[in-house]
Amino acid sequence: MAHPTPVSPKAAALVDGFSLEMTGKDVPGLEEARDTIPQGTKINVTFLGNEDLEMRVTAAKAVKDMGFVPVPHISARRLESEAQLEEFLARLQEVGATEHVFAVGGDPADPAGPYPDSLSVIRSGLLQKYGAREVSIAGYPEGHPDIADDVLWRHLDEKALALAQQGLDAVVLTQFAFDTDPVIAWIEAVRERGIDAQIRIGTPGPAGIKRLINFARRFGVGANAMIVKKYGFSLTNLMGTAGPDRFVTDLADRLAEPSTSPGTGGGHGDVKLHFYTFGGLLATSQWAREFVAAQSSGALR
Repeated sequence: MAHPTPVSPKAAALVDGFSLEMTGKDVPGLEEARDTIPQGTKINVTFLGNEDLEMRVTAAKAVKDMGFVPVPHISARRLESEAQLEEFLARLQEVGATEHVFAVGGDPADPAGPYPDSLSVIRSGLLQKYGAREVSIAGYPEGHPDIADDVLWRHLDEKALALAQQGLDAVVLTQFAFDTDPVIAWIEAVRERGIDAQIRIGTPGPAGIKRLINFARRFGVGANAMIVKKYGFSLTNLMGTAGPDRFVTDLADRLAEPSTSPGTGGGHGDVKLHFYTFGGLLATSQWAREFVAAQSSGALR
């Protein structure tokens, strides 16, 4: 199916090499979408409160077996003990799913065990012990509803330093965004701090508008009328669906412009996209394939 609008080469290049997100319950959806996802794509596997160890490991194994790269989440505040973390990592290692992991604080207000944040998991040395080579850490271009900005920046600095000291590669993976202005400003601020890791900007794949807004409000992401209009939908029409076409195109244009911030060397560094699959893995992977094909097939004249 042809993409309905022309796609610039720089926008197609930004989408190429995307990563995806799935839950432990999404293995049937991954099976459905497998032929539309490029082999070697990174697929993050969440660590939710309503999932258990078996479900998480089974999902990571399915990702690996289908020819993709599993990136299991390690949710610090959900871990009840060091032994539980080691059990999880050992099981993941058995199925070849520990080279790439995502260390994140997690949602619970109070830690279930000894890890109050992802930094404490990284500093434990256990990720490296069980074969991690690359660790993703969280970034928040529009802030966090429960964490002050200065704390977020301090932790980002400390996590990047801790990973470098352990000889581990870092990826900064962001909460999803609707507005390119704070995203570009945040990328430039990251680079000014001397963090040159790959940044993956999170954005929703195609999904129902009402669902997108509910997720945005839950995570403190800006969802006012001006921002969502820039993204490509209206708060007065909540019945339709929306995709990231406008956001991706605008972000690619902005990334192609020289950075004016001191300390960035005029560039934004290595930036890719991470899709939150609120509308399903198949809908997102089909959108990405059609978006890239619209440029490579000569849609632009």
